[in-house]
Amino acid sequence: MTIKSMTGFARTEGHAAAVTWAWEIRSVNGRGLDLRLRLAPGYEALEPRVREVAARHLARGSISINLNVKRSEGVTQIRLNEAALAQALAALETVRARVSCAEPQAEALLAIRGVLEVVEGEESADEAGARQGAMLASLDAAFEALVRMRTAEGARLADVVAQQLASIEGLVAQVAAAPAHSPEAMRQKLKEQVARLLGEASSLDEGRLYQEAALLATKADVEEELQRLRAHIHAARALLLSKEPAGRRLDFLAQEFNREANTLCSKSADADITRHGLELKAVIDQMREQVQNIE
Repeated sequence: MTIKSMTGFARTEGHAAAVTWAWEIRSVNGRGLDLRLRLAPGYEALEPRVREVAARHLARGSISINLNVKRSEGVTQIRLNEAALAQALAALETVRARVSCAEPQAEALLAIRGVLEVVEGEESADEAGARQGAMLASLDAAFEALVRMRTAEGARLADVVAQQLASIEGLVAQVAAAPAHSPEAMRQKLKEQVARLLGEASSLDEGRLYQEAALLATKADVEEELQRLRAHIHAARALLLSKEPAGRRLDFLAQEFNREANTLCSKSADADITRHGLELKAVIDQMREQVQNIE
C-alpha cells in the first residue's frame, strides 16, 4: 500500500567550510503541487534546482520550503578602503586651507563611513560549487524524510478510509435486505395504493391507474443506486492498493458516492431505507474529509 498523506514536516541541517544551513519543509493539502520558497539572501539561484527536487519527490500538496544560512564567526574581514581614505584626507586638507583646525585623529578618520569595510571571506568557484552540491543533497534528504512522514500518515488514512468503506458496504447491504426493498413488498404496497385510490374515485380508469402506479414504483426502486454504490466500493478499494497517487480519484469517487446516496434518499418511501440512506451520507462525508488529505 503506497497511499500518502499531503501533511508533513521535515528539517535537515548541513555545513561546508564556514557556512551552516538548515532546510525546513512543511506540507499541507493542495489541489496540485504548489511550492512556496523562502531562500536566504544570496541563494536565490538555487530556486530552479529546489523545484526540480520537490517535483521528483512529491505529486501534490501545498509546500513551504525555507533555507536559513549562517556564516561562522571569524569568516568576515575588516578592510581599509584606501580610495575612500584618500578622498577623506583630501577633503580635510581643503577644509584646513580655508579655516584653522587641528590635525584629524585616526579614530575620527576611521569612523567616516566607507573608510572601513566589512567583507566576506573570498571563496573559489570550486568551493562554491561543492557547497551548493552539499546543500542540495541536504535538501534531498529533507524531502526523503518528508515522504516517510507522509507515507506513515497515509497508511493511517488508508486504514480509516478502508473502515469507512466497510461501513458503507454494511449500510448498502442493510438497504438491500430491508423488507420494503423486496419485490413482493413493493408489489403489495402498489396494490394497496391502487385499491385506496380506486375506492376514493371509482371514475378513474383502472388500467391507466395501474400503468401510472407501475411507473412510480419503477422510479422508487433503488436497486440501480445500490449496484453503483457496490461498484464504487470496489473501485475505491482498488485505489487504496494503487502504487500511483490516488487522492484526486478517491475524491471524485467520494462525490459519486454522495450522489448515489442522495438519489437513494430522494427515492425512498420507507423509513428504514431513508434512515440507512442518511447514515450513508454521514459516513460518505467523513470519508471525503479523509481522502482530501491523500496525495
